[in-house]
Amino acid sequence: MASPNARRRQRSMRVTVAVALIMVAALLVAGAVIGQSFLLTAVAAAGAVLFGAAATKITHSELMQTRVDAARDRAEQAQAYKKMTAERTRENEAFAQTMTERIAERQKLIHELEGQLALQHRKVAEITLKVGSEARRADHAEARLVEQGSVLEDAEQRAAEAIVLAAELEQEVADLKSELAAWQDAANMPMRKHA
Repeated sequence: MASPNARRRQRSMRVTVAVALIMVAALLVAGAVIGQSFLLTAVAAAGAVLFGAAATKITHSELMQTRVDAARDRAEQAQAYKKMTAERTRENEAFAQTMTERIAERQKLIHELEGQLALQHRKVAEITLKVGSEARRADHAEARLVEQGSVLEDAEQRAAEAIVLAAELEQEVADLKSELAAWQDAANMPMRKHA
């Protein structure tokens, strides 16, 4: 395939030849008029018509070649854009799939943590009931309070630990939900840009 500069040089040469033919035709006619010979004028006129027709044909072929080259350039450009679009589509699909997998993993983790949190809440409720029961028994029997003091303290310690653990799990769930929301926003952002 010829470079754009080579095509331009060739085109300008064609136009130069066409102009030269017209100038030669004009000189022939001018020479025939100066010579004042009918035969010479008729031959010069016929030559001028032939040179003009040749110049017109050269100019027409130049125009047709320019159109073909422009169409070829547009087709090549369209193919390049088509490839770029396909590549961007593949990249967006890969990104969307990665983000979907990450979101699914985070949702699974959140579900597991929520299950653990519910279990801890049940344990806290059970321990709270036990603590309440122990407190009522303590009110009814002060004599047994001394014997059961260590059991009560142990139950209260476990209740406090369970409350702390439940609070930590609630905080972790809240953090993961915030992170999930940020990822979902990030996953939606490239789709908005391309839309």
